Amino acid sequence: MILKCAIVDDEPLAVELLVSYVNKIPFLQLCGKYSNAVDAMKGISENPVDLLYLDIQMPEINGMELSKMLPEETRVVFTTAFDQYALDSYRLNALDYLLKPISFTDFLEASNKALRWFSLQQSQGQTASDDEEVKSIFVKSEYKLLQINLDTIRYVEGLKDYVKIYTTESPHPILSLMNMKAMEQMLPASRFMRVHRSYIVAKDKIREIDRNRIVFGNVYIPVGDSYKQAFNDFVGR
Repeated sequence: MILKCAIVDDEPLAVELLVSYVNKIPFLQLCGKYSNAVDAMKGISENPVDLLYLDIQMPEINGMELSKMLPEETRVVFTTAFDQYALDSYRLNALDYLLKPISFTDFLEASNKALRWFSLQQSQGQTASDDEEVKSIFVKSEYKLLQINLDTIRYVEGLKDYVKIYTTESPHPILSLMNMKAMEQMLPASRFMRVHRSYIVAKDKIREIDRNRIVFGNVYIPVGDSYKQAFNDFVGR
């Protein structure tokens, strides 16, 4: 799936930074960049987009006001230097809220979230089938974007600000600068579950459970106390 996107920000440097980020992500197609809400409304009406990276503090019409005027099918990721609008942004059903200065990692996580949202909407509007589900995710590792097939992921281990993604394709994990919460949001809950503050596992890869520990070869993954009920419910089903 390719998402058509646009950027609205009255700071030229901020626009150029986001343009550089968009150009690094294969599933994003930049269709416009605007320095004010008036030009953005005109441009979007002539060239509709799926996703808008939208600043809030702008002259004449601010980002919050503009978001209320957008077509229903256009979703928003707010980009701002002010955190006091976060609650309002979620009331407006924004997909994410990024605080400046925006890192590429945060931008990528928000874009992946948008991709999952649009993929879900597409699958709900069609006859459900495995082929229509999200099959892969993009993560940043060693200054590169890697596409990882969800079918290959066995489990994910959290290490403070990093995650290790263990797959069936390599004996070595993929290391990515990302926290576990962001990783959990990227992975579909129908296929993955968090079983510990430091571990997420693929449900269909679980083959053995030994005394409340999930066994992957010589690796034993504990099930945390706060996750036991959900895990036991899953096993019971």
